[in-house]
Amino acid sequence: MDSRKYFSDPVIDELKRAVREAGGNEVFFTGDIDSEGIVVSVKVGARGNESEVPINQNDVRECAVLIHNHPSGYLEPSAADMTAASAASERAQGFYIIDNSASRVYVVMEAVKPKSIKKLDIDAASLYLENGGPLSVQSEGYEERPVQIALLRSIARSFNENSLGVFEAGTGVGKSYAYLIPAMLWAVSNGDRVVVSTGTINLQQQLCEKDIPAAEKIIGKKCKAVLVKGRQNYVCLRRLSDAGSERELFGDDTETFDAIARWAEKSATGSKSDLPFMPGEKIWSRIKSESDACMGPRCPFYAQCFVMRVRKEASAADLIVVNHHLLFADIESRMSGAGWDDQAVLPPYRHIIFDEAHGIENAATSFFSGTANRFALLRQINLLYRRHKNSEAGYICTLAILSSNEERASDASGIVSRVKSAIADLETAAGDILQDGYTIRLSDATSRDFGPLLSLAASLSSSLSSLIALVRELMEGIADEDKAAGAYWEAKLVVRRLEAALLLFNDFTAWDEKRDSVFYLQKKYLPSDALSAKDEDRQYTLFTKTPLDIAPLMNTGVFEPMQSVVCTSATLSIHKDFSWWMRRTGASFADEDRILTGDFPSPFPYKTNLLFSVPSDAPLPENTLDFQRFVVSAVSRLVSASRGRTLVLFTSYDMLKNTFTDAAPFLSKFRLLKQGDDDASRLLDAFREDIGSVLFATDSFWQGVDVPGSSLSQVIIVKLPFSVPNDPVFTARSEAVVKRGGSAFMELSVPEAVIKFRQGFGRLIRRSDDRGCVTLLDKRIYEKRYGTIFLGSIPESKRLYEDLDTIVSETERFLFDS
Repeated sequence: MDSRKYFSDPVIDELKRAVREAGGNEVFFTGDIDSEGIVVSVKVGARGNESEVPINQNDVRECAVLIHNHPSGYLEPSAADMTAASAASERAQGFYIIDNSASRVYVVMEAVKPKSIKKLDIDAASLYLENGGPLSVQSEGYEERPVQIALLRSIARSFNENSLGVFEAGTGVGKSYAYLIPAMLWAVSNGDRVVVSTGTINLQQQLCEKDIPAAEKIIGKKCKAVLVKGRQNYVCLRRLSDAGSERELFGDDTETFDAIARWAEKSATGSKSDLPFMPGEKIWSRIKSESDACMGPRCPFYAQCFVMRVRKEASAADLIVVNHHLLFADIESRMSGAGWDDQAVLPPYRHIIFDEAHGIENAATSFFSGTANRFALLRQINLLYRRHKNSEAGYICTLAILSSNEERASDASGIVSRVKSAIADLETAAGDILQDGYTIRLSDATSRDFGPLLSLAASLSSSLSSLIALVRELMEGIADEDKAAGAYWEAKLVVRRLEAALLLFNDFTAWDEKRDSVFYLQKKYLPSDALSAKDEDRQYTLFTKTPLDIAPLMNTGVFEPMQSVVCTSATLSIHKDFSWWMRRTGASFADEDRILTGDFPSPFPYKTNLLFSVPSDAPLPENTLDFQRFVVSAVSRLVSASRGRTLVLFTSYDMLKNTFTDAAPFLSKFRLLKQGDDDASRLLDAFREDIGSVLFATDSFWQGVDVPGSSLSQVIIVKLPFSVPNDPVFTARSEAVVKRGGSAFMELSVPEAVIKFRQGFGRLIRRSDDRGCVTLLDKRIYEKRYGTIFLGSIPESKRLYEDLDTIVSETERFLFDS
């Protein structure tokens, strides 16, 4: 075929020149096409010999067509060409073969013509938020926010230019509208789905219930938005029904089970968060939706399935709202073979907005980690097979009745016995290594101590393999018509969990070949209310493998394949510098000309409305007992001075519990709320509604808490939020910094703590008329040199570095006498 039907004249000249310079040998090219399907630009990716050429995979990702020449002039594809063309078709790419003169072409696979994209009119998008625009007409007390409009313009530019946008937006900028309006306009105009990923489910719900409907009203267009949670947040009606037949096994929890069953009959969502109470993990784990226990269309409850209903809605959505964990689940699925153009956990997409983007490193680290412990393993094994006196029970027994390979079930008792013995031996060895410590990392320095444990881990892997093989053999012997049995799907789920544990233990034994991961043990304790009659010891060991660096994963799974990625948060920079966050998340791998950055400071009056205090007479946190006594006294006095209305933020749950217990007698006239006593969203609701209440919290409450008005007038930050020095992941990452000649404290410890400190600080002022106090009980911010970095990273405000007596009186005066 005449090549001029597929190539522009300049491209034909370029193809000829490149082949000539390669001595007439094979050359691999990638090309881009115009709206008519004509190749208008090419790039040389590799050069070969007269009969073959390698494919440059780095160039393949972003092109429209793959091209190479056959020096023989015989253009029909070889077997290798057909394989490469098939792979290209899965990426929606064309595959062309040309002769050396580029005058003839054989089209193995047609290129897909690019979709016509309607770029955003940035000036028109800005008008929605400007004075005289729809928001000003619809909103009572409207004030134009130039910084919000500037952020919207930058985000719109990110969509238009397929950029990676990194934008810090202070509290009060109004970043939700600033990213929702461009995202909705883009999705509706181009039929091009956008995913919005947030830090928590609470933020997802706020977007879908409040912000998106308001943004629709502003732009005057309907945009189908769907909130998608991980399937484990939904009840599985089949599992609920199956569990109902053995409800007596739930013991004291039968009333809870019955309440869930009644709720499921009427629930519109089936979502755990919509339950009027928080179910225990024992019940929820038995009835929640799980991918490996899903029967799909064969399920008798398929038509009523809550997960399938959400997926169907999501496939037709313009905007999908997820949390970071679910997004990473989808990305992992795509990286593992699902590809970028088909349904995985989510429908396909090419545009992502990360809200609360400061948390994506921790979210990705958590998601890509693997764990195992004896209680979790024994729970799964007992589901498969358990023996009491002369009776046998479990999924293996049920599968044997259905299977033509039922004779294999006779081996179950011996294999399960070996697995349990191996688990016990491994637990003992782990205890010997940990001794009085709470955590230990597997490294060059400790590998000799780990020798016996790794040998036992290999033995456990072998026993688990035998058990998994037995179950699979039974399942393979079951006829198709009998595979609707609940036991079949429950066993499939157990096998998947055991395989994950098997892989983890295998990785432990091969740790020396997996230096891109951190392997460690942690001593843990079951809550006393989670113990069963057979549990003699609450203590157990948690085996964990986690990525040393998530930046390469993020680059490969997010920043490279997406057309545009917008990352926004109130805390992405250290002293207005984004480089630390970008290095940690992999954004720094992107080409410099693709990256847009911007700082959009808060418009709130911090200088007049916030008092930041640090008690100069506080003991240093290193003096543990003295510091704890001081914290109890300071919290009690400061809460009394503010008449409740306080959020107390801790860096550890143990200190939270101790302070709560010791301070409670001094604060009896206030309603005290403690993280862990109820669902997080219900705790926050109670805190908002009861103006005089006090909330003691840690971890997730440092971010995402939005309590404007008088319910929150004081934030007490107990300590600067440095990572625990013996945290194994932190230690491994610190060693990696030192190994390349850097300072782990200044390059890792301080930046991490600054970001979290800024998050906690930002809980107080949530709207322009908010007024209150932030008190830090850690005087290192003034007495250590690195403290200037913390102080320089928070907004300018009234500041007080005096003794506690002075701070207590000034807090009361600032809140009530001004």
